[in-house]
Amino acid sequence: MEPERTADKATAISRKTISGKDAWYPEGQRDGFILRQLVTKDFKLKYRRSVLGVAWSVLNPLMMMIIMAAVFTRLMGRADDSIPNFPLYIIIGNTAFALMSDSTSRGLMSIIEASSLLKKVKINRWVFPVQKVLFSVVNYVFSLVAVIAVMIFFQFAPSLYALYVIPGVFMLAVFCIGLSLLLSCAAVFFRDVIHLWSVFLTAWTYLTPMFYSIKILPEWLQSLERFNPMYLYITYLRDALLMRQAPSIELTLGCAGFAVAMLAIGYLVFRRHESKFILFI
Repeated sequence: MEPERTADKATAISRKTISGKDAWYPEGQRDGFILRQLVTKDFKLKYRRSVLGVAWSVLNPLMMMIIMAAVFTRLMGRADDSIPNFPLYIIIGNTAFALMSDSTSRGLMSIIEASSLLKKVKINRWVFPVQKVLFSVVNYVFSLVAVIAVMIFFQFAPSLYALYVIPGVFMLAVFCIGLSLLLSCAAVFFRDVIHLWSVFLTAWTYLTPMFYSIKILPEWLQSLERFNPMYLYITYLRDALLMRQAPSIELTLGCAGFAVAMLAIGYLVFRRHESKFILFI
């Protein structure tokens, strides 16, 4: 009987044995832990050996706003009298577009840059493009300090509708995650995507009313802007911060629709091809 008891006891202990991986990270929390570590690493690397450090996240959008406001105020600033504050109009658009541009450009290279790690450690591959978007969201939060500074300078008091920035940034982040998943997958198989994306971003910048009013565009082009996701997200944030009003239901549904659709497309394409990444990175 004694050997049987010993065997039963050993079986019971083996069932409770924790693997080395689980001993490091609680089950179900490993990906979250890895995301936090990667975001922290990127944040430190970006501002390493920088005198001003994280202050550049505030100064960059401020300096861009000053330059664009100086150049475009006389040319386009009064093209639409419904814009209450043109510098604020510019900085809201620029910071939102910078979030998308920065996150997708980083996400595009995320799998390729993590090739050495992916060849050695078993890890969920989607973590890398998602981490790049989260890093850009953190930078965007700091850039909101610049938006607040502009409001204070022009004595432009925000309203409670400014809280709509939270769901607006969330939907934009979801859209960027889906787009980053799609681009990171495409870049693994087609390196040309890396060069084409920068050209596409330049065209997208000028096709999005960030530093000019949409009303200066021809009517047919104004209609097409409804299918420009960045125009929708920027308009959503401008409604909350600049127009001091709740974004319309139609605008909210458009932003949510683009976010869900892009996330679904990006995730499906990424999941379908991620098993082949190791052969091309």
